[in-house]
Amino acid sequence: MHAIRLHAFGPADHLRYEETADPVPGPGQVRIAVRAAGVHLLDTALREGERGPAPARPELPTVPGREVAGVIDAVGDGVPAGRLGERVVAHLGFAPGGYAELTVVAASRLHEIPAGLDFAAAVAMIGTGRTALGIARFAVLGPDSVAVIPAAAGGIGTLLTQYAQHRGATVIGLAGGPEKTARVAANGADLAVDYRLPGWPDQVRSHLGGRAATVVFDGVGGAVARAAVALLGPGGRHLVFGWSGAGIRGGRPYLVEGVSEQVLGPAMLARTGGPDPLRTLELRALAEAAAGRLRPAVQRFPLAEAAAAHRALKTRRTIGKVVLEP
Repeated sequence: MHAIRLHAFGPADHLRYEETADPVPGPGQVRIAVRAAGVHLLDTALREGERGPAPARPELPTVPGREVAGVIDAVGDGVPAGRLGERVVAHLGFAPGGYAELTVVAASRLHEIPAGLDFAAAVAMIGTGRTALGIARFAVLGPDSVAVIPAAAGGIGTLLTQYAQHRGATVIGLAGGPEKTARVAANGADLAVDYRLPGWPDQVRSHLGGRAATVVFDGVGGAVARAAVALLGPGGRHLVFGWSGAGIRGGRPYLVEGVSEQVLGPAMLARTGGPDPLRTLELRALAEAAAGRLRPAVQRFPLAEAAAAHRALKTRRTIGKVVLEP
């Protein structure tokens, strides 16, 4: 098979498209013929040698990638042969192996892909979708709500926009450049604003006509998020779940008087409740997509161009969830 392998930490060019041995599923495992593999900002940090929120840096050489969708083409002991040919999607946790034509996954991690949902959309929902739903739990949204969403053209921002819209909130979507703001408007935001233009907060205030924002979904940090937080009224909520605008490490989130700030780290997903909270969110995300209530935006790259995908993601030149396709 072909896979993307990393032999040394460093720039995106260190990702090599190579031929390697086919993996063999062990007991309780299946092998997936990969049709789509998700790319995450964390992947770029691990490639550079940063630990980020991961327990440890991967051992080298490694095949990156933690989200896959495809078709079961082999099963290990203990897995029914009847599962061969099943369309499945799985989040691998912090285990690598997704950027490949074939990968091995524990059968317990699998979800069958709902009818009508393609492989790329399933990959987007298994990671980005579950995260968006986990974040949304911390905001009470309704017709009186005004949600400001920086990076509204990104994978999470796209889904948060749809989620808030379905609950009747007024949605202000922020994005960089006319192409992205056009996508945000098409996604249903009440106002799509180019944060690269000077004075954009005044455009938001004019649109709101004296109303204040009630929540900021902040996955960006930096100057854009600071200006967005200034739009909040008394009792507003600043939900922080990333600092992509300041790099993967970012800095200490800023505090604004009168605003309730809540920093949502990776552990927030485990607070969903139930015996397996992550799986609960994954199932819900897939169901929401299958029903058409959440529609992930996807930007596709060939597997062999994983380095280009990493560069585009790191420099904020992507729209939606980045997916590699063998």
